[in-house]
Amino acid sequence: MKTLRRYTRLWCSFGPHYRHFSVLANVKPQSPTLEDLVYVSARVAHVSSLHEMLQLFARTRVPMKGKACHAQVICVGLQADIITANMLIAMYAKCGLVDCARKVFDKMPERSLVSWNTMIGSLAQNGEEQEALSLFVEMQREGISFSEFTVSSVLCACAAKCAMFECKQLHAFAIKAAMDFNVFVGTALLDVYAKCNLIKDAIWVFECMPEKSAVTWSSMVAGYVQNELYEEALVLFRKAQMMGLEQNQYTISSIICACAGLAALIEGNQVHAVLCKTGLGSDIYVASSLINMYARCGCIQEAYIVFQGVEEKSIVLWNAVISGFGRHAHSLEAMILFEKMQQTGICPNKVTYIAVLSACSHMGLVEKGKKYFNLMTREHSLSPDVLHYSCMVDIFGRAGQIHEAYDLIKNMPFDATASIWGSLLSSCRVYGNLELAEVAAKQLFELEPNNAGNHVLLSNIYAANKKWEEVARARKFLNESEVKKERGKSWIGIKDKVHSFMVGERNHPKIAEIYSKLDNLIEELEKLDYKAETAHDLHYVEEGRKQELLRHHSEKLALTFGLMCLPSNVPIRIMKNLRICGDCHSFMKLTSSFTGREIIVRDTNRFHHFKNGYCSCGEFW
Repeated sequence: MKTLRRYTRLWCSFGPHYRHFSVLANVKPQSPTLEDLVYVSARVAHVSSLHEMLQLFARTRVPMKGKACHAQVICVGLQADIITANMLIAMYAKCGLVDCARKVFDKMPERSLVSWNTMIGSLAQNGEEQEALSLFVEMQREGISFSEFTVSSVLCACAAKCAMFECKQLHAFAIKAAMDFNVFVGTALLDVYAKCNLIKDAIWVFECMPEKSAVTWSSMVAGYVQNELYEEALVLFRKAQMMGLEQNQYTISSIICACAGLAALIEGNQVHAVLCKTGLGSDIYVASSLINMYARCGCIQEAYIVFQGVEEKSIVLWNAVISGFGRHAHSLEAMILFEKMQQTGICPNKVTYIAVLSACSHMGLVEKGKKYFNLMTREHSLSPDVLHYSCMVDIFGRAGQIHEAYDLIKNMPFDATASIWGSLLSSCRVYGNLELAEVAAKQLFELEPNNAGNHVLLSNIYAANKKWEEVARARKFLNESEVKKERGKSWIGIKDKVHSFMVGERNHPKIAEIYSKLDNLIEELEKLDYKAETAHDLHYVEEGRKQELLRHHSEKLALTFGLMCLPSNVPIRIMKNLRICGDCHSFMKLTSSFTGREIIVRDTNRFHHFKNGYCSCGEFW
């Protein structure tokens, strides 16, 4: 009966549609007749149905039916009802029609806290972060009381904008309002700090929270991954598992990305097993993360198996597997998948074209690259952005067409990025073009003044051209400046531990045994005509010293340790933070033939699969 009385009052307040009930101003109120009650009951049922339909259309995101429902709301005079208006705002927001939601909000004669929260949250979720912040300021000026949901919604808007200053203001605001320990506000705070690269602040918020939800843990894991603190993410994930916290697809997807960043195949396999148990493997984003993880760990076949196992393949999955094949020098497979994707009715997007252009780059397929670059505009009406031009510069440069690459840089409708100039500089090093190398290096020194790698690369080009005075000048600058050169490092996973090596390594507990095994291996390879390619060592030292330096490169040490510790039927997977040198490349080929082992090396550019004396790159890297 309470519901009936409430809707009786609502029905009587519909205004001009029902004025005939109050024509006689002085008529004494009479008890409603049975006929009146039946009519009111029908109206209540109709209102209830409208609310149910609005909620349904919001869940299913059907804007046209939602608009029809809005028309019904206006017909029965419910547009002034706060509950109905809030439902309309939520429905329009979930359908992506933020302007319509805002019109409903602006026309409300009276708003509740839910109205403000719904509108602010809608703006934040639909890319209108600045509007969300402005509406929050307006709310404060009008003296409207707020809740933890208001603050967390505005913080989400700050996270999307990476607005650090506003974030700190809101943090102070939350402390003042005694909301900083609220689980919603705290989670939003650590999320925005992580996205703004203030990971220490995010950790502080996380550790200070007295109560943490599964979303809080998920946000912290994601924050570590976003800031490339992959090991910390794995440690936190293990802690969450030990506490028995429920894992969701966002946490799993983030931790898979951490495994990909570390090339931690064992941990990646373990997470995959967790997925199989929880049934989250069918999630599109989890599956794409798995594909990327296996591809980055050197397991392209496993990546393709995951791809095949997903029934409904989205553009995200196709992009992930095409990119993976390209990274592994399987350009033909990448192009076949590109065609198959279109045959299934899915049109390529800009990310797809980046993936297929990268595949062409890895194999020096200039004509194919040109074809795909032109296809973007001609077939799919996609305008190439700076990343696509970067791929084309890389394609020309890797194929030795340095001047064509430089002409493209000069004529493209964007300012060249550091990545583009870096690609040109690398190509100049490979093909010995000193003139354009100096042009590219000059641009890089302006764009990345603290990147020592650019100075080292130019120094190596001078060394390859026997310009030792310029080499000395470049190295002197490096020694005197604050920029630090990244040292070459290789690492290999054995069981549950990662072993790292640098050139001339001395700290590994088994280093004496490794050097002894390596010396024996080199002696055997020399019988197969292996000779150190000293041209790849660019130090201004004697030939014997060059041979010694090449002999103890980090990837050779990692390979030797892998031969010592891994079973003969297991591939040896080595990760490297720099480009593999030509001498080590030849050494890996001969070792794969001599030992009968498959060797997989991931450097900064690509994967090299060495087997039976051959490399998948076809001598092009």
